[in-house]
Amino acid sequence: MNAPQQPPGYIQLINAIGERLERMALVKPELSAEQLMKRAQQKTGLKTWGDDAFRPGLDQLIAALNTQAQLSQVGRITAYYNLLDHLCVRLRLNNYRATRPEVAAQTIVRPLFILGLPRTGTTILHELIAQDPSFRSPASWEVARPLPPPTAHTYNSDKRIATVSRLLRVLEKLTPGFQAIHALGAQLPQECVYMLASSFISEQFAYMYNVPDYRNWALEQDMTSAYAWHARFLQHLQVDTARERWVLKTPAHLAHLDYLLAQYPDAAIIWTHRRPLEAIASFSSLACTLRRGFSASADPVMTGACEFEYFSRVAHRGVTTRRTLDNGQFIDVSFEAICADPLSVVSAIYDRLGMPLTHEAQLSMREYLRRRPRNLYGEHQYSAQTFGLDAAQEQQLYSGYLSEYGAYLEGEAD
Repeated sequence: MNAPQQPPGYIQLINAIGERLERMALVKPELSAEQLMKRAQQKTGLKTWGDDAFRPGLDQLIAALNTQAQLSQVGRITAYYNLLDHLCVRLRLNNYRATRPEVAAQTIVRPLFILGLPRTGTTILHELIAQDPSFRSPASWEVARPLPPPTAHTYNSDKRIATVSRLLRVLEKLTPGFQAIHALGAQLPQECVYMLASSFISEQFAYMYNVPDYRNWALEQDMTSAYAWHARFLQHLQVDTARERWVLKTPAHLAHLDYLLAQYPDAAIIWTHRRPLEAIASFSSLACTLRRGFSASADPVMTGACEFEYFSRVAHRGVTTRRTLDNGQFIDVSFEAICADPLSVVSAIYDRLGMPLTHEAQLSMREYLRRRPRNLYGEHQYSAQTFGLDAAQEQQLYSGYLSEYGAYLEGEAD
């Protein structure tokens, strides 16, 4: 197994210089809610935040970044601009919504959500179903730069595609090896965590930074306002485009099924299943690779222990919450089945949804698989042992999930 790659030499040099300057009190980007909010208002020329539901999350996140994340100099700079960017998005979306009443009049009809533990096949299902013209997925570029709303006639030629592509290339340089784990692209479908980020209750921040206090706090919050913001974001994105059915995804929804369905009561949900030991080992590799770009430390064993325990709580909550909901809204899929024959899995999903899988959609999906083979950017190599994980821990932490969905975990159901 390959060792996780370190940041490039020039990034390490910047960090070393930054640390020296910081010790000399010459440079230290300030992570302060008040300063960031003031700067966002200056940058956008806007003042109205709407409600203040985002403030507790922003405060908790900044506290964890300052005390737990062990940010490198590059990490502190990128965290500053990451938070600033999401604050600017919040200001701009609120302002735009106030000027165009038709945004608030948009309806989100029968969205399809894909969720499950991380690294269980959610991404490939999302990308495949997004090839169907009957569905609409949010592209990375429009989520990152949502103003003005995208239009149908420039959707594939918008200048923001190039802008976001450049930003993603910077991220690739900061996090070598990440592209082989989770492909990035301005025109690829984006996860819901990036829309939720401007509510400041989002797993996106925990992917990038080691912020366990923030993450544990977020897991226990009332998510009503966060999912209301998610819906406002979708309304904004669709106001000037055709009204196809949304297909959306993030593993983070698994922890909040009740709030998700309270906001979208007519939603259908695909739940992907994989052995937690394998899934969390893969995610721990992703987390270490990503966090090494921003942190002075990303210990594999500590990361594995934290992620294994955290996602056991997420899985338990998903299992127990689902028992209180309409099981007819859920479609269960095994990771093994997705890997073996993704198009057959998609066909079965369409059957459950009562939707025709058109010849046009099938051709688009096949072409997508041809253009984007699994190891397009290199093979993702990892092992549970690297992260200190084993089957005994899996049984102890995930016994309820294993008991409830064992057939899918062994590939016995699809």
